[in-house]
Amino acid sequence: MSMYPEYLKELLRPLGIYNVDMGFGAAELQVLGEHMDRLFSELERVERESVLMTAEGPGLENYEVLLPYPPVSRSTEDRRSAIAALMRIDGRSFTIDALRDTLRGCGIPAAVSETGKPATVEVSFPGTRGIPDGMDELKRRIEMILPCHLEIEYFYVYILWQELEALLESWQALEALGLTWVELEKYE
Repeated sequence: MSMYPEYLKELLRPLGIYNVDMGFGAAELQVLGEHMDRLFSELERVERESVLMTAEGPGLENYEVLLPYPPVSRSTEDRRSAIAALMRIDGRSFTIDALRDTLRGCGIPAAVSETGKPATVEVSFPGTRGIPDGMDELKRRIEMILPCHLEIEYFYVYILWQELEALLESWQALEALGLTWVELEKYE
């Protein structure tokens, strides 16, 4: 949609000295207006991509280049949230709430809590039984985000025998599932 050719014509029409509807002047205004339309469109794209909360493609990629690793998240909204969470880290980001918010914002399904021991925090994975898939990568990312002066204790939740007995009627039912030990630890 050409917006600027008409804008230029309406701007010059009141002067009465230009023929804005026909001839060379009208053609020149048309060409200038089309160039202004393209420029405006490009400026809108640059503005959209330069603001984190509206960036979609190259803008998000350029933000991610600044980070020590790409966010875990895949969707555009999750990527924006992860980048914003990482950008919020500063000298005041060492409270438990700020650490939880940063991990959650980065798409890491972990919770941080104090242990009662000095300079020690516990990282757990709510809603996940056993050691989460890709734990080596998760651990690397968590340790890059959490302050280096903190000792980190990882806490994993496994199925209890009582829960297993309540879910399955016999050992034969358990053996029929053909689970490995790791699969059994994560059994729901």
